[in-house]
Amino acid sequence: MAKTPALRIHPMNDAPVRAERDFVLYWMVANRRATDNFSLQRAVEWAEELDKPLVVLEALRVGYRWASDRFHAFILQGMADNVRTFAEKPVLYYPYVETAPDAGKGLLKALGQRACVVVTDDFPAFMLPHMIAAGARQVDVTMEAVDSNGILPMRAAPQVFTTAYAFRRYLQNVLISHLQAFPEPDPLAAIALPRLAALPETVTSRWPAADASILAAGPRALASLPIDHTVPPVAIRGGPEAANAVLHVFVSQHLRRYPDERNQPEKSVTSGLSPYLHFGHISAHTVFRALMIADGWSLDRLATKGIGSRAGWWGASPAVEAYVDQLVTWRELGYNMAWQQPDYDQYDTLPDWAKTTLAEHADDPRPVRYDLAELESARTCDPLWNAAQMQLVAEGRIHNYLRMLWGKKILEWSASPQDALAVMIELNNKYALDGRNPNSYSGIFWVLGRYDRAWGPERPIYGKIRYMTSENTARKVHVADYIRRYARQTRLLL
Repeated sequence: MAKTPALRIHPMNDAPVRAERDFVLYWMVANRRATDNFSLQRAVEWAEELDKPLVVLEALRVGYRWASDRFHAFILQGMADNVRTFAEKPVLYYPYVETAPDAGKGLLKALGQRACVVVTDDFPAFMLPHMIAAGARQVDVTMEAVDSNGILPMRAAPQVFTTAYAFRRYLQNVLISHLQAFPEPDPLAAIALPRLAALPETVTSRWPAADASILAAGPRALASLPIDHTVPPVAIRGGPEAANAVLHVFVSQHLRRYPDERNQPEKSVTSGLSPYLHFGHISAHTVFRALMIADGWSLDRLATKGIGSRAGWWGASPAVEAYVDQLVTWRELGYNMAWQQPDYDQYDTLPDWAKTTLAEHADDPRPVRYDLAELESARTCDPLWNAAQMQLVAEGRIHNYLRMLWGKKILEWSASPQDALAVMIELNNKYALDGRNPNSYSGIFWVLGRYDRAWGPERPIYGKIRYMTSENTARKVHVADYIRRYARQTRLLL
């Protein structure tokens, strides 16, 4: 087995490895999968080195902000997949679901007292950095957070990149070594580890493993949990099994059409993988590998020098190059900022030019204003915007192109750009399956100028921020059927 790259391993405390204890613990919090997972791979390395059993703890809290039936169902479906997957592997998988706020408090510490070493996931956004740091303080053994977020290790980049062009140019000059250091597709294949039959009764009695009825994520199970029941599950099923099925459909049926039709809401050729990437049900490495195998690509096709161009450097087909630019450049650009700037979700992190122009137009009259409740229920004068908001509420997603318009109109309809940001974060994080992710924050902040440049002519409210209208959008992309579909959805939900 190839070793986990040192650049992906981040020590979380100064405690020692305690080889005399019972097992190696992998605390799975972000990379919720058994494949292409550097964190799991690192935990296996420790277990082999110490000749100890491996315990995988996947836990789900109820007290996080925006906790709802929608997100719980998606995660629980993934946990059910993991029960089946790990049952065939030489590990003890322990799924734990809180049934009351703070019911899981003390579980990590209790397991840590029996662990030789703890490995967890390095994820830079939402509540996870604080949760992982708190966990490191609770255990008296070495804890490592391992980065399995993207093709480029987060800590490889020496700076925060302010444009996609600059980041792309950097990637094109450093990425080749990381393309040769992928995680093991199945780090548990063909290994022999000691087996642990069960955790101690002192643990299982206080923190019982989730049973099949909870992991099925049915209405009764969700209703029993103290989470928001006004945001229901969606038709999109969570979990690694569903993620790989969605990837197969995209590569085999939609990829060829992706460059020409991805901006058309009525075509549905986007990959649909963003929720699975966010919840760690599939890895960027898995997606990248599938694309390149389908394309017959190999490393020797790479250009010798990067110039920041969106096309040509990979030496792949136009369809693959277009999608990989989204998967690697734009997705990982958000991670580049989030791990280096803990305040990535604050208004003050906007570029100076954007803050200046928005401040200069802060007192411009707004032709119409809508409050959060009106926006949330899609009660605006704009049928296209209403349709996009209804797609978000009903399906947990907005078509990628229309998400940009969705944000621009919120800016136009809000009393201030700060208010607009707060509304975008609230609606996106409450309803979007891929909300609360670095890439999702990139999209929200792009509306206000992050990763963009000043545009002319200068306009009321927007200033030099890029301007979008529903009328222009309707001229560029086909939206009539989209509006009709979600107008019907509005009538069903209201």
